[in-house]
Amino acid sequence: MHAPGDVALFERVARYYERFSPATNERALRAGLALADREIDRALDVGGGTGRAARVLDSPERVVIDAAGEMLAEARRVGLDCVRGDGATLPVADDSVDAVVIVDALHHIGDRAGALAEVERVLRPGGVVVCREFNRATVRGQALAAGEHIVGFDSEFFTPEELARAVERTGLDAAIPDRGFGFTVAGVKR
Repeated sequence: MHAPGDVALFERVARYYERFSPATNERALRAGLALADREIDRALDVGGGTGRAARVLDSPERVVIDAAGEMLAEARRVGLDCVRGDGATLPVADDSVDAVVIVDALHHIGDRAGALAEVERVLRPGGVVVCREFNRATVRGQALAAGEHIVGFDSEFFTPEELARAVERTGLDAAIPDRGFGFTVAGVKR
């Protein structure tokens, strides 16, 4: 479940979110998606808010799932399909999607292990999850974590290796295609 403080803050800033949020790193997202062992026809943008990541996906069906209704209202304004829900209890059938992206969001989900288990449940064999996060072991990552806590977020950040291990614990094959302050961990369902 999303941490209650995080959802409430996102509800308040939804109209302005796009103005102060960094753009989605399309190159890094595509590198992770390329690890899939199947065509990506149906993709979920979990914790997708206004749909920044969903907008760069090439799949015919893109659905944004987020706990903050106001964020989803912004995503709907740009024509995206949206479902209100929490990352740890995805309102999606088993083995029904080809890709899941979680961009700058996993650290806001209160039950991160539950969210990753849900991703494994909804992925079809050969499907991929791509997580873009910020490395808490970097100076910038430490500053970001402190800043998010100051404004009231209940964020918990990872290192690339910690997130890769968490993805592997769900039974997915993990890879780290991109490292740095912003990093990517991908997991493929075999």
